Amino acid sequence: MRNNVNNLVIENAKIIFRNFEGRETEFNRKGNRNFGVVIDNVDEAEKLKNIGWLVKPLKRRDEDEEQRYYIPVAVKYDNFPPKVYMVTRKKKTLLDKDSIKNLDDADITNIDLVIRPYCWEVGGKSGIKAYLKTMYAVIEEDDFADKYAGEEFPDDEIPLF
Repeated sequence: MRNNVNNLVIENAKIIFRNFEGRETEFNRKGNRNFGVVIDNVDEAEKLKNIGWLVKPLKRRDEDEEQRYYIPVAVKYDNFPPKVYMVTRKKKTLLDKDSIKNLDDADITNIDLVIRPYCWEVGGKSGIKAYLKTMYAVIEEDDFADKYAGEEFPDDEIPLF
C-alpha cells in the first residue's frame, strides 16, 4: 500500500446517504457521522478503486441505467476535525460537531469538498479510508432570506407583521 495518496478534491460534488448527526440506522452505528460522494464516471471510479479507495456500486434503478459508484466518507471530530462551511448568499458559517447535523436536511445546491485519505494495512489486506477534510455546502435560500439577512431579534422582540 502506498502512503503517498493525494487528497481527493471534488467540485460540484453529489452526496448521498447523509448522516452528519451520527444517528443510528439500519446501516449505521450510533455516533458514526458519514455520507457518500457519488462518482459518476466509470473510468474515474475504476482508477480510484485501483489506487485503493473503497469504491462501492450504487444499486441501479433499472438495467438500462449506467452504473454509478460512491465512496463512503467518514466525518470525525477527534484527531483531525474537518472544516465544514454552510454558505448562503450573505454568510459563510463554520459548522462544529453539534451544528453539522443541520446539513442532513438542508436543501444543498452545491458542494465543493476535499477528502483526506488514510492508508491502512491489516492482516495482509490494505485500502484507503476516506475522511472529510474540508467542505463548502451552499444552501438554497427561500424568498425571504435577503429580507432578513443580518437581522437579529431578541426572543421577546420578534416582529409580528
